Formats: sequence, C-alpha cells, structure tokens
Amino acid sequence: MHGTIFAELKKFVTEKAGLDTWNAILEKSGSKRTVFLVTEAYPDQELVALVGAASQLLQKPVPDILQAFGEFIVPDLAKIYRALIKPEWGLLDLLENTESVIHTTIRLKDPAAEPPRLKCSRPNASEVVITYTSQRKLCPVAKGIVKGLADFYHEKVDISESSCMLKGDSQCLISVKKS
Repeated sequence: MHGTIFAELKKFVTEKAGLDTWNAILEKSGSKRTVFLVTEAYPDQELVALVGAASQLLQKPVPDILQAFGEFIVPDLAKIYRALIKPEWGLLDLLENTESVIHTTIRLKDPAAEPPRLKCSRPNASEVVITYTSQRKLCPVAKGIVKGLADFYHEKVDISESSCMLKGDSQCLISVKKS
C-alpha cells in the first residue's frame, strides 16, 4: 500500500481524535513505525492492523472508519491529481474517468502500485455505475471518496451499492445518482 495512504490516515486520526489517539493506535496495532513516508510502500497488513486498532479504540466499525477516511482524503487527492482533472468535469465525469486517467497514470508512474480497478458506465446523464474490484476490498473508502468528491463539487448525490465484496460478492456495484 502506498505511503500516501498511511500519511493520510495519520492526518485523519490526529485531526479527528488527536495525536495521543494516533500513538495509541500505533501501539495497539503493533506497528514499529512512527513515520510513514509518502515515497514508500508498506504491507497491506499494516494498514489492516492500524484500522483494526482504530476501530477498537474509537469504538466504531471498520467500514465506518474507512468511509470517513475516504471522505477526508478528497481535498488532498484533488491537489495531488489536479493536473489530471479537466476543469470542465463535474463529479460524474471525474468518476467516469478515474480509471482511465488517474489510476492509469498511477500504474505507469509506479508499476508496483495497485489502486482498485474501476469500470464505469453512464446509464444516463445523471448517473454513473462503478464496478469496483480490488483484492484489498476497501470499497468503503471508495464510497467515502465519492461522498467527499460530491462535497468538493458542491453536488448532491445518492449512493447505493447493489453488490459488495465485503458481503461475498465478486465485485462491488456502486451507483452514484445526482439528486
């Protein structure tokens, strides 16, 4: 997992619950690190341990933490990838083009990077259906990013999920409709 995710997780926890909580999460997770570099990659299991520890300490379900985290990271992701985002795009346009523009660029820059695979369809002008697949099964982060992007674009959307990898399905189907 890319170091940016770990750095953003630390920022998320410290802004929402304080540095002492982050340090307690590190300790509870068994992490020997105090710093996560954005230029490095870290084992997926380390993120799982950190989020699991956060769930226990904050007494919130893992999916809720992951979704809130997804919402939180949107402003920073928008800054990182702003050169790839066309100014005329709205939320649905960005969602529809994330795989072909942003994820493809990530994979080209770092062949070891493994962002989720997204296939998007546009059944009509006010809806995008995202087919999400990833061995990490971090679909709550994806839904959080969608919510965060809706806020970023000042658009109201309804998000629904008709299938979910966390429920045993082979992929997640996430519908995003302008409301």
